[in-house]
Amino acid sequence: MIIIGEKINGTIPVVKEAIEKRDATFIADRAIKQTEAGAHFIDICASTAPEYEIETLKWLIEVVQDATDTPLCIDSPNPRVIESVFKYANKPGMLNSISEEGDKCEILLPLMEGNSWEVVGLTCDNNGIPCDVQTKVDITKIMVEKAAKYGVTPDRIHIDPCVMALSTENNSLLNFAQEIREIKELYPTIHVTGAISNISFGLPVRSLLNKTCMAFAIQAGVDSAVMDPLNRDMMGTIYATYALLGQDKHCRKYSKAFRAGQIGTLTK
Repeated sequence: MIIIGEKINGTIPVVKEAIEKRDATFIADRAIKQTEAGAHFIDICASTAPEYEIETLKWLIEVVQDATDTPLCIDSPNPRVIESVFKYANKPGMLNSISEEGDKCEILLPLMEGNSWEVVGLTCDNNGIPCDVQTKVDITKIMVEKAAKYGVTPDRIHIDPCVMALSTENNSLLNFAQEIREIKELYPTIHVTGAISNISFGLPVRSLLNKTCMAFAIQAGVDSAVMDPLNRDMMGTIYATYALLGQDKHCRKYSKAFRAGQIGTLTK
């Protein structure tokens, strides 16, 4: 499982405050702890007013890169902002994100030509997030074809099928699993990712739904996730699911994670 750590995001109140105060120690600590917990990428999202976003992302990039060697996932809804701060990354990471909305593909995919940068691809377009499986698969095909023109192979793409809230879509998980399977069937080397916690929006005991959804998603083929790597219960679910599916020989990774203190009840 490729873990994209989500804890440096300006929509989180304590992070917003740290960004406003330019509290580099707080941001660095979040980056380090996510790395220690197993994050493969550190997502950085400013979520500031548009006129301050480039300056803020540049600062976040500098702080996180000084704190850890973990690659960045540069996150903004505005592709021009990502384009502007791309040059400050000291190594290839991930762009978050392209879609068929506007000209995101046309702006960001050229940045990936001739290097090893990866990208998140959202299955939405100018009409929003489709509710049906086939449209999401069709959008995936379009993005993969566009990426190929710049030498970006499927193994560098993380497709996010945009899991819907179960409270508004009764078949949310069933559709999500079908989308994962069809996308992986078309492109076996492509990554399928997502913010799994979206499924529990508006419902009680969200963590229970999130963990269960993650297990089903892994079984369907999800191999990447935008999540909190410090969430021990979720990390435990991931390791346990791989072991139960026979994808962790002799449960070595599960046992190693326990010995490393990444899963299980913390002892005082």
